Amino acid sequence: MILRIVQMTFKAENIAEFVALFEERKDRIRSSKGCTHLELWQDVSNENVFFTYSNWESEAELNHYRSSEFFKETWAKTKSLFAEKPQAWSVMQKSTTGKTQ
Repeated sequence: MILRIVQMTFKAENIAEFVALFEERKDRIRSSKGCTHLELWQDVSNENVFFTYSNWESEAELNHYRSSEFFKETWAKTKSLFAEKPQAWSVMQKSTTGKTQ
């Protein structure tokens, strides 16, 4: 299982457009082969910063999605709304205890 986290900072005037774009496309992303979960998060102290959090069955399936025409079109629309360069991480869970210290 791969967890994909993407941090995006938007121009304030573009936030509503991005949220609408995400709402329009989220079901199709969720139904992509290998995607098992997708959420959109907003930073509590900076409303211009958003994160997508998604789970993928494998890195190969994530990469297959990222090479799709649907992703390329969605990313092109999203990139035009940015205030800063995005950051992305693909990570794997190493502990499943669920306990916090």
